[in-house]
Amino acid sequence: MTVFESIEQKDIYFMKKALEQARLAAAQGEVPVGAVVVKDNEIVSEAYNTRETSKNALSHAELDAIDKACKKLGGWRLWQCELYVTLEPCPMCAGAIINSRIKRVVYGAYDSKAGSCKSVINLFDLPYNHKPEVIDGVLKEECAELLSDFFKQLRKKK
Repeated sequence: MTVFESIEQKDIYFMKKALEQARLAAAQGEVPVGAVVVKDNEIVSEAYNTRETSKNALSHAELDAIDKACKKLGGWRLWQCELYVTLEPCPMCAGAIINSRIKRVVYGAYDSKAGSCKSVINLFDLPYNHKPEVIDGVLKEECAELLSDFFKQLRKKK
């Protein structure tokens, strides 16, 4: 188990791991969003967006990371896990976070079009049976810049 001096140090460390995943997505022409699931300060699973290559609307980084974590840990309840993701989760991913009982969500960039933890709506404020702790804006500039640069390059190609 990795030991961190502070919760902020831990959040930065794992957000950098999520950013590594996002860069892998960008290298494949995918929207650069990365996610990692962490338990006891160790990475359980990693994933990045693969919607374009898989031709599947469900292939979000968060969903793939949650799926891999469930398989690795042998159950659907991830109540001891934290999710680090470079972009604020959408409604679908927020629903998966609630249903998998993830205890803590840490995200970087805000999503003014689909963000469902703060920007458009906060689904975690609704009376569902689970409410994760949410930390927003961790390495937000770096996360947002990666997305912005990706879409600038995409527009140049068109």
